[in-house]
This record gives sequence, C-alpha cells and structure tokens, in this order.
Amino acid sequence: MIEIGRGAISKMSARLDASTVQYAFRLGDTEVPVNPMIGSTVRLEYLGAIHCIHCGRKTKTSFSQGYCYPCMTKLAQCDVCIMSPERCHYDAGTCREPAWGEQFCMTDHVVYLANSSGVKVGITRATQLPTRWLDQGASQALPIMRVSTRQQSGFVEDLFRSQVADKTNWRALLKGDAPPVDLKQIRDQLFERCTEGMQGLQERFGLQAIQPVFDVEPIEIRYPVEQYPAKIVSFNLDKNPIAEGTLMGIKGQYLIFDTGVINIRKYTAYQLAVHQ
Repeated sequence: MIEIGRGAISKMSARLDASTVQYAFRLGDTEVPVNPMIGSTVRLEYLGAIHCIHCGRKTKTSFSQGYCYPCMTKLAQCDVCIMSPERCHYDAGTCREPAWGEQFCMTDHVVYLANSSGVKVGITRATQLPTRWLDQGASQALPIMRVSTRQQSGFVEDLFRSQVADKTNWRALLKGDAPPVDLKQIRDQLFERCTEGMQGLQERFGLQAIQPVFDVEPIEIRYPVEQYPAKIVSFNLDKNPIAEGTLMGIKGQYLIFDTGVINIRKYTAYQLAVHQ
C-alpha cells in the first residue's frame, strides 16, 4: 500500500453536487478526495499523537472533539450551551468569550427537519447549510424556521422535540436510507401542534426574531455507498491504531468498510496516516 497523506485529521469536507455528496479527508492543510477510494482497500493508521486544535498542545485525550482539557474548560465553543443552546448565559454576563458568542451565537440560525435514521428536528447557523445535513447523513432536509440567535433556536427546538426526535440513530443510519417522508406535511403538523408554544416565543422575542419558513422546498441527498453492512462493527483507534478494509461507502462522517465503520469526526486532532 502507498501512503497518500498524513497529518491531524478533522471532519471530512463534504460538498453537494448534482449527483452525490463528494468527500475529502482533511489532513492538516491537505485535502485528499475520498470518493475515488470506494471499492479499494484503505488503511487508516493512528500515529499515537493528539494535538489540541486550538492551542496545539499535545494531549493524551481529546475533549469535545479535538481540544485539550484546559481549552475545553475555557473556550466558549466547548461550553454546555453549545450542546444545549437554551442554556446560553450570554445575557447573564458569564459567557466565556463574549466576542466569540457575538460572532457565532448572536446571528441567524435555522431550525430544520431532516430525515436521516427517521425524522428529526435540528438547528444550525444559517451559513452552515447544507453542510450540517451532509455531516448528519440526512437523505431529506427542510428548513422550517429562521431564528435570530442560537439561544432562541434552542428554545424552538426544545418546543418541537416534544413532538419529533432530536437525535440520529447512527446504527440505523448505517443500515440504509430511511424511507422517504413528506417533510412539508410534517412541518405543518408540527406547527399546528405547537401553535401556543410558538406564539409564546414570538411574544417573548418578537415576531421578527422567530419566523416560520414556507417558501423553501425540501432537498434530497444521495451518498456514495455501494453496500451497507449487514452488521455494525465500529473501529476504535484508541484500542487498535489500524482501521483497514475495502471502502464500501461514505455517509455523514462515517467511512463504511467491509470490516467495520469509523466516525472520522470522532478522531478530530488525531495524527493519522492514510494508505491505499
């Protein structure tokens, strides 16, 4: 086998074109296309080092997908409100990095429906579409609300998840595409069931801050998968530094080998070598 790249891995870049999602490994400053590797033997080798993606410090354990422990405890992007936006404490004056919060949280967010392992509700910055859907392996997606801040999008998501799931079943995701659904109909049903809660949020934050979206059509997404595994087995580079097999496909941030699957995003900041 020939080494085709090495460096600190981060989540694969994903680009939607007319036919299918196009992926590339990010190894430091280098990008290596992954789609052409499908059908061939690929080996990922963990080189035994992890360097924090923020400060570069060598760390034995990666926290919050790529950070050392000190950075995890002090950076705003690692705070609890990233996973639970409704717990934002910017207004309380205790944001870890107010300037970061103003840039990334006090900006337009989208609440969406996606069909990955089934229908789920999610949120993301408006600038992160469709990348967010590709990273989640969604086969269908539809924006349903535009919201002025991340915290407000968290309140909307919290309201909707009383009716719709907010997480993806990764095992189901890797067994095949979810059956297609009518996302516009599900959106309308969701709005009807949550009318009172939506009105309450609009009264609290203003009509302009929380707006339903009706003028966008759902998109359909295809992934480069030749064959889904009959049984889901995961590689763990912390236990075995080699993940190798015939690459059968890519979906979300998962590589699907004939020998197992691996979530590339999980190993952000790990030093890897890629062989083909």
